[in-house]
Amino acid sequence: MHWLLKICLIIAGNAFALWLANLWVPGFVVTTSIPKLILLAFILALLNFILKPILKLIFGPIIILTLGLGLIIVNAAILLMVQYFGNSLDILSGSLSIQSIPALVYSTLIVSAVNFIVHIL
Repeated sequence: MHWLLKICLIIAGNAFALWLANLWVPGFVVTTSIPKLILLAFILALLNFILKPILKLIFGPIIILTLGLGLIIVNAAILLMVQYFGNSLDILSGSLSIQSIPALVYSTLIVSAVNFIVHIL
């Protein structure tokens, strides 16, 4: 039961992070529908769980050379994959749009910071 609460908190934190990025970052557009936002947060949590360790392994030398700043590349790649998978599903088509590179970088920083805080708790 403890793991189920942890998964729910991670998904809620991801939904909150996507909502914050939608509010604060121009060019990062998320639909205002709550069920779609929760589904996007679930996709983000799933990709973070499955794909992020693989990307960290691949980008390991870059992460070490940049003293950890290479993790921004990994997190940005995850957000781009969330946009791709979210738009490829019929139920979520057009629910997430990242319109520029600065919007991607700023939204990556916001999502990373909120995920860091959620994982500490």
